Amino acid sequence: MNTIPHRWRFFRAGGFDQVRLDTAAELLAIGELDQKLWVALSCPVKGIEFDARTLAFVDSDDDGHVRAPELIAAVQWAGARLTNPAVLEQGLAGVPLAAIRDDDAEGARIAAAARALLSGLGDTSAFVSVDAASAAQAHFAEQASAAWEAAGAAAQPLGDGTAAAHAALAAVADKIDDYFVRCRLAAFDARAGSLLDAAEDALKALAAGPLTANAEAIAALPLARIAANAPLPLAAGVNPAWAARIAALRDAAVVPLLGSREALSEDDWQALRDKLAPYVAWLAAKPDPATQGDGVRELEKLARYVRDLMPLANNFVAFRDFYGRQGKATFQVGTLYLDGRSCELCVAVSDAAKHASLAALSRLCLVYCDCVRGAERMSIAAAFTAGDSDQLMAGRNGVFYDRQGRDWDATIINIIDHPIGLRQAFWSPYKRLARLVAEQLQKLAANKARQAETNLATAAFGAAKQAGAAAPKTAPVPFDVGKFAGIFAAIGLAVGAIGTALASVATGLFALKWWQLPLALVGVVLLISGPAMVLAWFKLRSRNLGPILDANGWAINARAKINIPFGTSLTQVAQLPADAERSLSDSYAESHAGLKWALAGLILLVLVAFVWLVRAVI
Repeated sequence: MNTIPHRWRFFRAGGFDQVRLDTAAELLAIGELDQKLWVALSCPVKGIEFDARTLAFVDSDDDGHVRAPELIAAVQWAGARLTNPAVLEQGLAGVPLAAIRDDDAEGARIAAAARALLSGLGDTSAFVSVDAASAAQAHFAEQASAAWEAAGAAAQPLGDGTAAAHAALAAVADKIDDYFVRCRLAAFDARAGSLLDAAEDALKALAAGPLTANAEAIAALPLARIAANAPLPLAAGVNPAWAARIAALRDAAVVPLLGSREALSEDDWQALRDKLAPYVAWLAAKPDPATQGDGVRELEKLARYVRDLMPLANNFVAFRDFYGRQGKATFQVGTLYLDGRSCELCVAVSDAAKHASLAALSRLCLVYCDCVRGAERMSIAAAFTAGDSDQLMAGRNGVFYDRQGRDWDATIINIIDHPIGLRQAFWSPYKRLARLVAEQLQKLAANKARQAETNLATAAFGAAKQAGAAAPKTAPVPFDVGKFAGIFAAIGLAVGAIGTALASVATGLFALKWWQLPLALVGVVLLISGPAMVLAWFKLRSRNLGPILDANGWAINARAKINIPFGTSLTQVAQLPADAERSLSDSYAESHAGLKWALAGLILLVLVAFVWLVRAVI
């Protein structure tokens, strides 16, 4: 029988088509979707913000990665275990009891475990939450432990003293068994009595040095003298190394269970063991806290799948949460606040250097930070997609907030510098020129300062010489007229060239009509800033999320682009609230009197030139 192929729906985001997974039918059909259309084919189970226990269930081979076949298998298993698969799309925090399919052996076990859990909790809602299902194992262990404790009353013939009796018996059981076996061999063959008793050579070896009752050589000897069918003495005649333990057995077990006696026959020994056998069996039956009842693990898995499979698929098959801006994606581990901005695209990294080698291909400006919170440490890579990178440098501090709202101290350790925005590219030539001029002025000022210090030192030296102070004799340097003439000629030539260039520019501007001046100004600006903006535009259009995630162990299967508008939304720049009151008065503002006069002169010059141009046109 031919089945009708599922009719898929797609949405466009990040420069590529992504499948819509809104309904249970769409989720259950992901096995039919060509995997070339999946955004990711594998993701790590660590370093992402998703329930680790759910990922452990999906990761069936326990290799630390969830792959496409494992996700498909998890979806198919959940669909097969539900009478109404529509619960997969409802965002429930667990699974309704009525939705559990119980018409096969596995389903019957899951349903039985659910009913037992709800009954034990006194819950009448007929709904198994993920928390309750996760606690089902502990609940089952508690019930098993309670049943075991109840059975223990009948297995303790001495009540509270049974444990001490069992401990005393267990301490000497092997040695007493050894004694009675030797006695039976002596009854079998008279020659064995002397051979299995303490050997004369062993006793001679003991006599050679100082002795203690607990010596290992003494403890290795039989409990008592070996004879055919001889009883075990409980007081006199016992090996000194074992005397205290035999006395403890007599007081804790033999007397309470068999009555007072001086020796213990082999039949008495067996009777004593038989009386404590129910207690031994009861101890052996103690339930393991990790043991799960039938269907308990499957119940927890089903509850988690109902809650988590749809969100997982929408962060795996598609990146709806990330590109839809409806919530944070699984790979977004928090928000970094630094340099007056908040960066939402933050991923956890285990090795910053290794991650950066691949993540640099993303064309994103990435800042790597070490985050510390008490004894906890982690590393992140944060993408800056708005503002500029002028104040981003290693050593700067910020605050990182993880998805649980906890704050971490963040320190920049490395930066991958790429264009952040067109505004930064527009101003970058002027900023570089300003830095160059500032550096040259600083060098000039430093040279002048050194020259002034030299002149001062020379003057001081001359004064000291006139005062009669001793000074080394140096030959005077003759004045080189040709050298100074060449320097002055070079300076004059440079000044003349600059003046000629300025005159040419001024002549060209004066030759323009008045309405052409703004166009000329725009042309000059584009000539300066245009190349940087064009280069930045190409880089910004090629920004790709894939290398950042691939460096973390993902298998990204699409060109997940981050265009300019979307990238800008991932970093928020500080802005005053819309209803904020702002005072522009600054008591400590710097004085700009000289700058004001210069600006006024420039405006006056522009006005004069404008009037001259108007008159020339008229």
